Amino acid sequence: MTGAASGLSSSCMPAAGKFERLWFDLQEWGLTQMDRFGTLTGHAPAMAPHLVTGLLGERRALFELGRRGMIIVARRWTSAKVRGDIDLIGWDGDRLCFVEVKTRTARDMTPAESAVDDQKRDQVRSLARAYLRGFPESERRSIRVRFDVVSVYLLGGITEFEFFEGAYGWR
Repeated sequence: MTGAASGLSSSCMPAAGKFERLWFDLQEWGLTQMDRFGTLTGHAPAMAPHLVTGLLGERRALFELGRRGMIIVARRWTSAKVRGDIDLIGWDGDRLCFVEVKTRTARDMTPAESAVDDQKRDQVRSLARAYLRGFPESERRSIRVRFDVVSVYLLGGITEFEFFEGAYGWR
């Protein structure tokens, strides 16, 4: 697996230990091999290329956040009452993080994170409220929440990340 991590480092997330990082690497490698096998045998689902790119970036972000110590508890979480989905939800220490992942195959004039506009932020906030309603009210009040954005750049065999912890708030 090739990769480079850049951007803001986490002040809260302790990095995973050596064996934990190796375990994340092994899992990511195994999923990549299964994808390749599915493609070779014709069993890969037919999807538009931009959707494939987005899912790949989301998966890479999931494993990178795990390597950095975040405990991911949900991926592509949806609500029956609110439109859209939250790419990743995870615990960073005592903070519940709602993570929006944006993936690009090239770096150009517009950075990937700029795609998280006001409309997308409002949608994620609404989904976060719906997710939090799943906790008992007494616990819900004490949960510290953070909204993060991860930009993933898939650049010819190299993956680069830019992390924006606390990219926006409830308002």
